[in-house]
Amino acid sequence: MNHTRRAALGSFAALGTAGLAGCLGGVRPTGGTGTDAADANDETAAGAPPTADEPRRLAYDRDALVDESLDGGVGKDGIPSVDDPAFEPVVESDLVDDAPVFGVVRDGEAKAYPQRVLAHHEIVNDVVGGDPIAVTYCPLTGTAQGFERGETTFGVSGRLVNSNLIMYDRATESWWPQVLATAVEGPMRGATLREFRVVWTTVAEWRSARPDAVLMTDDTGYVRRYGNDPYGIYAPLDGYYAAERTIFPPLSEPETGHPKSVVLGARTAGGAVAFDKRTLLDRRVLTGTFEPDGDPAVAVADATLSTGYVYRTSADATVEPDGDGYLLTGRGAGPEGPFEPTELPLERVLALDAMWFAWAGFYPDTGFAGEHTGAGYGR
Repeated sequence: MNHTRRAALGSFAALGTAGLAGCLGGVRPTGGTGTDAADANDETAAGAPPTADEPRRLAYDRDALVDESLDGGVGKDGIPSVDDPAFEPVVESDLVDDAPVFGVVRDGEAKAYPQRVLAHHEIVNDVVGGDPIAVTYCPLTGTAQGFERGETTFGVSGRLVNSNLIMYDRATESWWPQVLATAVEGPMRGATLREFRVVWTTVAEWRSARPDAVLMTDDTGYVRRYGNDPYGIYAPLDGYYAAERTIFPPLSEPETGHPKSVVLGARTAGGAVAFDKRTLLDRRVLTGTFEPDGDPAVAVADATLSTGYVYRTSADATVEPDGDGYLLTGRGAGPEGPFEPTELPLERVLALDAMWFAWAGFYPDTGFAGEHTGAGYGR
């Protein structure tokens, strides 16, 4: 793995309670969105990744994000992507029940990718449901996300911004900060990738929900100690994942809440919202707003996978639990439910788990709902 990050982690552990987090000099939020016709190039190299029709909110100017990117110390592809993953039936896996995995379902095909493997590779280029995709994970920000990749593959650039992985696509060499899903440098600058939901869950939960699924194995083509996460452990929570301080300075620091508590975040072209995940799983329904545009949002919990889903809603609509499902009232004519958490008749917005400091750093004006519960990245 990354010698520089290993050294930083050693120093991090030795510092005890001394914090490393700070505010990067000079960067100020500017607002705006990812796509800019003056930047995005429709005639990029053959095999460029497909792009989304709708951009995502960017709170900072792209030039500022490039200027504030940091060398992670490994160099380009120093953390190697897995381009030929191997799988086994999830029901045959010997991973412990509470091992974190990242679940994906496309066109009826279900797969899961263990966090213990992705911590050493960060990107898996794969095919699911006949579609070429990339499943990506940044250990420093606790973010697992999926992207369509078309004819190209994604690699690890070796750079970070706001502690977050900057990917690059091998067709155009453009830089894509993972959380932003938007190119900040290169021929694709200003374009937004097509995303799909990746569910952070456990082996036991995924096995129960999708016994037909396959699970990525340690047979990656690389020699790694996959049982040894250089950043810490999740069960019981320890190391980098539990501590308040970060290794690299964030773009900005949240005023309240444990920096590494988990939030379920969602963003549109006009705003961002975050829901404290522990609060959501406890209460089952939370309401918030995409900021700065002020559009209302609602999040509902899925107890089966210990996750949640985010929807755009309206001021007159009410969502409330009903058994294992949810009722939707106050929006005029139409069925009230109960609905499954993924099937409310509202516009669902792609959501992802993230460490609070990372989400608040990228989206300092984000809406927030919940109680900032938890100490460390507990789920």
